[in-house]
Amino acid sequence: MLLSRKSVAVVAISGLSLLTFRSSNSVEALASSGGTARQTAAAFSRSANHQVGSGNRSGHISRSQLGEKRAGTNPFQSMFGDMASSLKSTLAGGPGGSNLDIAALDQKLAAALAAMEGGSTWDDIKSDLEGQQSSEEKAFRSNVAKGIGAPSPLNKIRLFDESNKEEDIRVTLYRDHASWCPYCQKVWMTLEEKRIPYKVEKINMRCYGEKPASFNRLQPSGAIPVAIIDGKVYNQSNDIIYTLESTFSTPAAGGDPDKHKPLLPPQDDTELRMTASRLLKLERTLFSAWMYWLTGSERSKGNFINVLQEVEKELTSSKGGDFFLGPDVSLVDFMFAPFLERTAASMMFFKGYQIRVAKGAKTEYPAINKWFDAMETLSSYTLTKSDYYTHSWDLPPQLGGCISEKDGEPYERAINGEKTIDGLRGSWELPLERDLGGIEPDWDWVHGGDDHFANREAVERLSFNSHNIVAFAARGAGSRGMPGYMAPLSDPNAKPNDGVKGSVDACLRIVSLAMLNGTEKYSDDIKIIVNVLKEEGGSEHVENVIASLAYLRDRVGVPRDMRLPAARTLRAHLNWFIEKML
Repeated sequence: MLLSRKSVAVVAISGLSLLTFRSSNSVEALASSGGTARQTAAAFSRSANHQVGSGNRSGHISRSQLGEKRAGTNPFQSMFGDMASSLKSTLAGGPGGSNLDIAALDQKLAAALAAMEGGSTWDDIKSDLEGQQSSEEKAFRSNVAKGIGAPSPLNKIRLFDESNKEEDIRVTLYRDHASWCPYCQKVWMTLEEKRIPYKVEKINMRCYGEKPASFNRLQPSGAIPVAIIDGKVYNQSNDIIYTLESTFSTPAAGGDPDKHKPLLPPQDDTELRMTASRLLKLERTLFSAWMYWLTGSERSKGNFINVLQEVEKELTSSKGGDFFLGPDVSLVDFMFAPFLERTAASMMFFKGYQIRVAKGAKTEYPAINKWFDAMETLSSYTLTKSDYYTHSWDLPPQLGGCISEKDGEPYERAINGEKTIDGLRGSWELPLERDLGGIEPDWDWVHGGDDHFANREAVERLSFNSHNIVAFAARGAGSRGMPGYMAPLSDPNAKPNDGVKGSVDACLRIVSLAMLNGTEKYSDDIKIIVNVLKEEGGSEHVENVIASLAYLRDRVGVPRDMRLPAARTLRAHLNWFIEKML
């Protein structure tokens, strides 16, 4: 059965992280409410902090147009209308209207869950999860708190290993909560690659939240990223990067060879430094060409392809390796990475133009694909990497709108989870297709051949913060918040529907157990739970539960909440449960 988002639920991440359930959330409003592509590109490159207006040029996708765009293909449209505000509260709903006894319903759900073999409490789920986890997975939360081990977007402090002490940290990075900002990304990668210990302060972008007064005093323009290095404030991404490079470029003798490693060619290598300078100019040329086509018409396609072919040529001629300057990553790669990543996602989604391909597939850009493969060997990059779904819906509110073309429609539907590229079923349905049907390469580098790793990661995120995630999901059957924000599914002030929380909690427990042990094991249990929901709650209550699960599904952020394999399996398992209720 086709399971797509309800009404406007084709957009990406909400302002609230599923993992922290904070009231402050992030993504910078970068651009104008129209104007030329050059102006839009300039606004993006400045990381401007204006509240984004709806695009006024033909073809722009504005917030008000998102629901209309999917009206013909969305099975939830007639059922739910537009977002949570149109849904009746189950506090006054159900088979008897205000007669629905939520307490009695929750008791019957609790009895059904208690009767399940093996246990179904969140503590049972955590115990089951721990029995399947590796030692590294078990240490995840402890390492995040200490800032050691593998990096995570959840880190508030990063020491890398226990040889570094918190009191010796010299850098504080202010970046966006949602991990959408490309300028934050390149600073973030630089800190990780050079293994410079740092603290993190997460700040909203204005398209999904307000900035604290303390940050506005530090940075009157409100732009991010900002860094404090040895007590001095730096408020432009390139200034931050070059200061980090000049301040931390001497590896300690006999120590970690990667700590403070230089990312620019040595001063005496004039030829390589000139090559780096030329490539950095090419990066800006590519950025402009991408902006012109993304926010404009097909007339800009030819120029974009010409510039992209020049990038391909440079990578093909790179000596001794797949990075821009040869066998080793450099700041040139980190300057290209945020925008090549977003280019690959957005060109596929909005224009139907493919740059990145699955392994073994033919491509006009083999060197660019090898470069992506090389970047994905670096934890500094994979830590910050997002997926096509997130990028395709975090870009419009930052740019003031993007222009879709007909060639992109089948890819748009697949990326949104609506239909596979052959149109035969939902692309967020079990079993998941490899590489999203050839559209977006799987992240095989995440799990190293362990096919269940993604399921465990998703369950860990759900079970660690289950109470708050249930409340977050219940916004899908609640009411809109005021004021609203331009990121279409970002609604940090929304009010949850308390009447569905017990039902949503029960559903998420079954979903978690199914991810750990397989859906077949719970085929009878899910029937019992669904029957209780339908017989005791009634059709309106079931609709509100579905709305809540869909609300959660559409707001799983990559990399903010979890990595793509975990996000895909969670989205698909939520659809599995939704289908059982329809």
